[in-house]
Amino acid sequence: MSQSSQVDPAKLAAARAAIALVEDGMKLGLGTGSTASVMVRELAARVAAEGLNLRCAATSAATAELAESLGLRIETLDEIGWLDLTIDGADEVDPQLHLIKGGGAAHLREKVVAAASDRMVVIADPSKVVETLGAFPLPVEVLAFGFETTRKLIRRALDTLELGERDVLQRLKGSDPVVTDEGNLILDLHLMQIPDPVALARALSAIPGVVEHGLFLGMCNLAIIGREDGTVVELARDAEIDADMLAHEGE
Repeated sequence: MSQSSQVDPAKLAAARAAIALVEDGMKLGLGTGSTASVMVRELAARVAAEGLNLRCAATSAATAELAESLGLRIETLDEIGWLDLTIDGADEVDPQLHLIKGGGAAHLREKVVAAASDRMVVIADPSKVVETLGAFPLPVEVLAFGFETTRKLIRRALDTLELGERDVLQRLKGSDPVVTDEGNLILDLHLMQIPDPVALARALSAIPGVVEHGLFLGMCNLAIIGREDGTVVELARDAEIDADMLAHEGE
């Protein structure tokens, strides 16, 4: 059964447009997060209605549990091998289709799955589309071993890139540290703006205690932006972002 009218119409529109790209026999990567969960439910409804034969790899334990509960076939990435398509959400999308991901603390697995795909399609609502990345805190997954040393090295890297004096905060759930599916911790970098995502990604990746960061650069092939009226806007790289176009309700 499809989802109720209580689901955000923009997320639902984006999810439905993305699963329209799915073909019988495909090997799919399923993302994590609120928009991705809408997509998983819509995908399961289509599979049930049409009898599609799909093999799916999940980017988190939460997504795997949801998908399996809805009847989707979940396997490990190694069992499936290379994927035809990954559909995932994003916390921010810029005109080059660079992304910030990791609000759900799953960006390590999300990046592995996206990298093992012929195509990555992002689904989002208009609030996620930005001219410059950085308003959303950048998640960085780090080892528990040497945690404070890694935080200090991140601060030094930010200073070098003239991004100093920014908060580098451990993500908590209540008073407890957030622990990823891989058993690591999360630092959120409150940068406000990232003028050079490529330089920052390079600097973070060079720090030994950093497992993975939430900058997805050059990985997304298409962004499908849902609107409140149920229509979508498709963004390719170097798209002219028109806020009025994204927000406009169809007539």
